[in-house]
Amino acid sequence: MIKKEKRGDNCPVELTLSLIGGKWKGIILYHLIGDKKRFGELKKFMPNITQRMLTKQLRELEGDDLIHRKVYKVVPPKVEYSLTEQGESLKSMIFSLEKWGKNYQKQKSYNPAFKLASIN
Repeated sequence: MIKKEKRGDNCPVELTLSLIGGKWKGIILYHLIGDKKRFGELKKFMPNITQRMLTKQLRELEGDDLIHRKVYKVVPPKVEYSLTEQGESLKSMIFSLEKWGKNYQKQKSYNPAFKLASIN
């Protein structure tokens, strides 16, 4: 959810980044493009995110009206996440980020496996 001090009233870029910035929100939005996902599906796409952090990020995105959380009254509980109309409006920007990232990988011969191996 947008906190008052994070609103970015004077700068639309600051506002946008306060809504989708950080390590996980853009990735969550990216994986919700095209189809709804359950919590476990999102977790599989992002194995390095903790359950607590994924829950927190989903709640913030829902609070900012970028995603919708649908709860089915079944046992065991079933919850699905999807983009709202406002979230859908971010698709072109997210696809631009995807394209930019692919180009950067090619230019820099970026190898995530090598980067991760060198950190450990």
